Amino acid sequence: MNYTATIEEENKEIANRYKDLLKGTYEILSKEDKELIRKAFDIAVDAHADQRRKTGEPYIYHPIAVAKIVAYEIGLDAVSIASALLHDVVEDTSYTIEDMERLFGETIAKIVNGLTKISRLNKEQDASIQAENFRKMLLTLNDDVRVILIKIADRLHNMQTMDAMPAYKQVKIASETLYIYAPLAHRLGLYNIKTSLEDLGLKYTEPEAYYGILSKIKESKEDQNKYLASFEETLKAGLDKENFDYEIKGRFKSIYSIRRKMIRQNVTFDEVYDKYAIRIIYNTKSNDDKFDAWKIYTIVTDYFKPNPSRLRDWISQPKSTGYEALHITVVGPGSEWVEVQIRSNRMNEIAEKGYAAHFKYKQVASNENGLEDWLNKLKETLETQSLNAVDFVENFKLNLYSKEIYVFTPKGDLKSLPKNATALDFAFSIHTDVGLKCRGAKVNGKLMPLSHQLKSGDQIEVITTTNNKPNSRWLDFVITARAKAKIRTALKEEEKAISIEGKAILLRKLRHLKITFNEKVTNELVNYFKLKTSFDLFFRIGNGAIDNTHLKAFVSQRNSKLINFFKTKLRKNTAVKEVIDTEEVNFKYDDLVFGREEEKLDYKFSKCCNAIPGDKVFGFLTINDGIKVHKTNCPNAISLQSNYAYRIMQAKWIDSTKQDFKVIIHISGVDNQGMANDVTKTISNNMGVFIHSINIAGNEGVFDGKISISVKNSTQLDKLIKSLSKIEGMKKVERVNTL
Repeated sequence: MNYTATIEEENKEIANRYKDLLKGTYEILSKEDKELIRKAFDIAVDAHADQRRKTGEPYIYHPIAVAKIVAYEIGLDAVSIASALLHDVVEDTSYTIEDMERLFGETIAKIVNGLTKISRLNKEQDASIQAENFRKMLLTLNDDVRVILIKIADRLHNMQTMDAMPAYKQVKIASETLYIYAPLAHRLGLYNIKTSLEDLGLKYTEPEAYYGILSKIKESKEDQNKYLASFEETLKAGLDKENFDYEIKGRFKSIYSIRRKMIRQNVTFDEVYDKYAIRIIYNTKSNDDKFDAWKIYTIVTDYFKPNPSRLRDWISQPKSTGYEALHITVVGPGSEWVEVQIRSNRMNEIAEKGYAAHFKYKQVASNENGLEDWLNKLKETLETQSLNAVDFVENFKLNLYSKEIYVFTPKGDLKSLPKNATALDFAFSIHTDVGLKCRGAKVNGKLMPLSHQLKSGDQIEVITTTNNKPNSRWLDFVITARAKAKIRTALKEEEKAISIEGKAILLRKLRHLKITFNEKVTNELVNYFKLKTSFDLFFRIGNGAIDNTHLKAFVSQRNSKLINFFKTKLRKNTAVKEVIDTEEVNFKYDDLVFGREEEKLDYKFSKCCNAIPGDKVFGFLTINDGIKVHKTNCPNAISLQSNYAYRIMQAKWIDSTKQDFKVIIHISGVDNQGMANDVTKTISNNMGVFIHSINIAGNEGVFDGKISISVKNSTQLDKLIKSLSKIEGMKKVERVNTL
């Protein structure tokens, strides 16, 4: 459809849209507020005067629309509305940040600057750069959360007006919206915007699925309205009887959530069992709107039978976003499942406006401001630099979209964690030092492993020891971004310590072999062992992966004059100096292992996604062709995971020099007081050794036992056996060949 409006018609439309913006603001605007917004509007109209959108419309329509979302749907203040009107001025016109500060002051200039930086970062880029930019975007939260809120409003309006764009851009922007902006809106408590972003994202990424569900909803519109009307009629009788002042809204669930259920449950549209949702929004009769919510709950369950397993009580314990409501799923007329949400006006405003409503009700709301609490946690996550920006975003998204559980400390304090969080995640949520020194945990009084998944209502007591060290296996089961980041940092520190020790060991060994330790020799060793950096070399010597035998083989080859000659020639032509003494670890993925036991099995790469070492992958057990390896983001991954979950195998790449091997040691000797303590202390003091189990029994002055441990290699094991043999009373220390 061609755009044909005249200049006069456009000016009239711009004026109408501006009036409409002021009419429905959530905040009550003072005279000064209106003057500020008017000034921002005039500057924006002037700045964008010669610009057009892809549709042919005046560009100013876009900032007005973004400001309207900011005012109506997020409910922000006049400063935010003015910033939204100005959000593209510095990016697209001759105005500068200095102009913004001169005209509007420091706060608005700072917000507009934050929005400009995000905009400039967001051009045609691949996933890793996008991830890095997402991290930078989140850093603006430290300055002013309004930057992100306006950016979300900007993204929503762009998604609503994407029809004029080429298809490839639509898919790119929609994918990014589903990947980053919808989870972020969800985490900031903007549930209406989150739903719109998800539906619009689906519209462009999977148009057939989107329009298929939309047409089904439209086809059943009449039946749906009749059904919801009959449901409401029954409820009204009970609510009126108790003199409640309320409003009932009935609706279909969002297209995106229906689609997700269809995939997750492998069912058709007609088989999705809870497509309907009813919302009861009430004016509280007493000072306690929570009491009224439970009263309404009893009225609903008097008329309709509830599903007890589907009760969600976010009134007694609000979500960390501040969301409060009661959700119950009941059997409605015709045995259809219907979700009923019960919210007071206050709860409803917090659900829809999130941030803004928090501050409106801050004086009366008894719960801690979830957003501020979350922002403080976020700052800590952002301060921990992750090596891999894509991994950072993946971890961050886990925390954004995760469902929450509520657990108790030993003192009875309540903490919220993502669903499937482990005892170790809990330890890190208390404090980094508690997590790093965590040895085990008591869950409801029972000793549990660190990998134990917690459930709502659990009470957890963390057991720590001062000489405990983090283990790379921890990364396989912790799920919170905080825990992952802290463990990675600690492991890097431990690797540094091992490499420093390795450098000292190498110096001693080379002196013994009559070789001078210098940069040239270090280069030769790095190349001989096919490594990338001197750090790799020192680390592998420190952990025993490179031992005396390997070094003697190197010396033997080095002493051959012919080979030495060719090596010297080769050295002149290759620039190797740049790799010396760099503090960067080379992740040398040379092995793929499967399942929880990390077994080495035969496999083939699937041609549909062509995984390479280091990619996140899973194994799929085929009928005739063994194990096929797919990337986790393979186009066929969702289908395979949904339809053949029982044939999916966990898989991960490892650096074989850093892999742990399980070993059982048999010990025996003369029993004395503190023997068990001496044994565990000796093992803990051997860097990189991890204890699985200890079983020692004493009998009339003698003891006998078995210890299950993980070691990196035989050198490390030999060193440990020597250390254990030196313990007073120890008579025998030997490796048992069978596990």
